[in-house]
Amino acid sequence: MKPNILWITSEDNGISWVGCYGGTMAKTPAIDRLAKEGFRYLYCFDNAAVCAPTRSVWITGMYGISNGTQPMRSRNEIPHNKIPYYPDLLKKAGYHTSNPGKTDYNIGGREDKACWDYKGGKGKTQFGWRMRKPGQPFFAVVNIGDSHESRAHGSLDGVKKAPSKMKLHAYHPDLPVIRKNYAKYAEAVERMDKKVQDTINALKKDGLYENTIIIHNSDHGGVMARSKRFLYSAGVHCPLIVRIPKSLKHLYPADKPGMTVDRLVSFVDMPKTWLSLAGAEISESFQGRIFLGKNTESEPAYHLGFRERADERLDHVRLMRGKRFSYHKNYYPFAPAGHHLAYLWKAQATAAWEQHHREGKTDAITGRFFEPRVSEEFYDNAKDFDNVHNLIDAPEHQKKISELRTALRNKQLELRDSGLLPEKMRERRAAANNMTIYEMVRDDKLYPLESYLDAADLALARDRANLRTFISWLSNKDEGLRWWAIVGLHLLGADARRATRKLNAALKDESHEVRMMAAWTLIKTGQQKNALAALDDLLTNGTNNESMLHNVIDWIGKPALPLVKKYIDNNGNRQGRYGIGIFGRIAQLQGW
Repeated sequence: MKPNILWITSEDNGISWVGCYGGTMAKTPAIDRLAKEGFRYLYCFDNAAVCAPTRSVWITGMYGISNGTQPMRSRNEIPHNKIPYYPDLLKKAGYHTSNPGKTDYNIGGREDKACWDYKGGKGKTQFGWRMRKPGQPFFAVVNIGDSHESRAHGSLDGVKKAPSKMKLHAYHPDLPVIRKNYAKYAEAVERMDKKVQDTINALKKDGLYENTIIIHNSDHGGVMARSKRFLYSAGVHCPLIVRIPKSLKHLYPADKPGMTVDRLVSFVDMPKTWLSLAGAEISESFQGRIFLGKNTESEPAYHLGFRERADERLDHVRLMRGKRFSYHKNYYPFAPAGHHLAYLWKAQATAAWEQHHREGKTDAITGRFFEPRVSEEFYDNAKDFDNVHNLIDAPEHQKKISELRTALRNKQLELRDSGLLPEKMRERRAAANNMTIYEMVRDDKLYPLESYLDAADLALARDRANLRTFISWLSNKDEGLRWWAIVGLHLLGADARRATRKLNAALKDESHEVRMMAAWTLIKTGQQKNALAALDDLLTNGTNNESMLHNVIDWIGKPALPLVKKYIDNNGNRQGRYGIGIFGRIAQLQGW
């Protein structure tokens, strides 16, 4: 008999907020009870740290970087004839499928809800199993949004939980506003937990509790600044609890309910595992490993995480980690992790933290979020869950660091990591060849990944011995290599002055991304006139990468303020998808 499967997802809460994982700020009796009756996984990690790219991983069973769906709300198309969604395969196996809550799959070319039997809607039940045929096995998703980041926004008046009892992450300064914002979010987590109980009660009422596998996990970590969207432990280490009824005890991952499971689980493993439990077909496109049931596969050695554009803000980070140690590679280290992101700044705690930093009151730990980064980070998560002590230079860890570096590169090659070109550059190249990004990055002539990885490594090394190489690459016909050349020169700082002639020539490069970074590099070396003129030209006459242009101008800071003033005077504070936008934010800070 095929098992019923209920997947309860909650939004934005990592393990720090859940009682059975040691969390003390919120009471989560429903989730804790589920853990007592089921199995609590100790090492479950999200791949993307933010919702839409994560859900792309879930629906396809593929890493977002492998099919080009890693930037937030990009909705790039994939070859749907080659990549089925896991509900498609469940339906073929006779299951009724339902997901009346959040889809947000970040994929173009197919309506998100088209793959589900029951899609829900306003005023309809959230418990989709009630819509199946009599006796039909079901796979039901119930998504709970009460713990979403938005519940930490707005007024902090009326908060009932005691701010003094909140346990702040080490990177947050101990300010009354921050404590109160923690307390507000803790209340939201408690409301989420009640919805978990409501869902379980509905299953019991329908007489299905003892023949249904119940899975609970969050969709990523969060929610206070430097968790959600970021690949640190607070952003990716998630609760995962699986309750298996006695009638299916042959599927137990440990001897008896109430036990913990120390297997490493990545979110990419989940859809493949659900298909296996259902006895459904599993297509070759699925990239995870089955972690539960009779077809359990070997445990992966590492977990891969990725971060790129989140809303209006650009970034590029890769994570390779095991249960204890994590290696982070910052491909855009020139950008601070904590550059202003409109949605994140809706929480009063974030704004208070930034103001505290602007007033010069932060220290090396609480202020690092707002500063440019190093190229690599390495953490001992057993001793430093908050990831504030970077051990990248520690002699005793060099063997492990080398191991994780190698593992990351091998995984990037295996998956055909699409992120080694800037987002708009890869989109242009795929469109010019009438391909999806998925297809383009699998053609070595169009996307020489090994060369790009080598070039990026050279750029991130910040070694003046590579200057001549970067100068020669600026004449390469491949704009991807020119991109990494300009990044390498930028990271050399004052040493890039020796490339002044080539940098000035790069202000007219066919690639607008190269022009922007060349301008910033010249400004950093004290040569502003031509650089500002080039940026002004892009602002005035248009660019094929407006998002990067706005980010770069903001990163430049004070020298670029006249450009921002001119732009706002001519265009006004345009309201965009993500609020007032980067230039509007600058205008606010300057009092324009």
